[in-house]
Amino acid sequence: MTAPTPEPPPAPPALPVIDGRRGWHVALLWGFETAMAQGARRIVVVDPDFADWPLDDAALLQGLTDWLRLPQRRLVLVAAGFDALPRRCPRFNAWRAPWSHAIEGWQAPEDMARDLPTVLSCDGAVSVQLIDALHWRGRAALDARRARQWCEEIDVVLQRSEQALAVRTLGL
Repeated sequence: MTAPTPEPPPAPPALPVIDGRRGWHVALLWGFETAMAQGARRIVVVDPDFADWPLDDAALLQGLTDWLRLPQRRLVLVAAGFDALPRRCPRFNAWRAPWSHAIEGWQAPEDMARDLPTVLSCDGAVSVQLIDALHWRGRAALDARRARQWCEEIDVVLQRSEQALAVRTLGL
């Protein structure tokens, strides 16, 4: 009697191709979903203004809600400014209010803001980067070393950034 042949290991998930605006959105949603599924405790997203991010996507917000319910989870946003975000992403803006304890918004200093990358990274292995914003070209990766490098580069910016993105603005 012959021994059964072992099943081959599952194929790694297909990485999204970023070859247009739609591909960028698909890659970002994949990045969030994969990071959350892999148990990331911290997801960091960086962009000058988040104008072309699908932050109002209902499925994304539900996934983030489920993820933030887990202990010690953090969503960190770094931008040159957040002035337009509430207007561009009203659903995200309303959604984040009850999660303000787990969502951090940081404004990069002016000298660093002009060179901000457009990237999603986590404390796991996921990273999604927009390399060429004009032609919508980028890279999605499942590489712990690369994700760690992104987090270290972003931490340099965070050390000089100021908290921003208040849930409620104070006025006189």
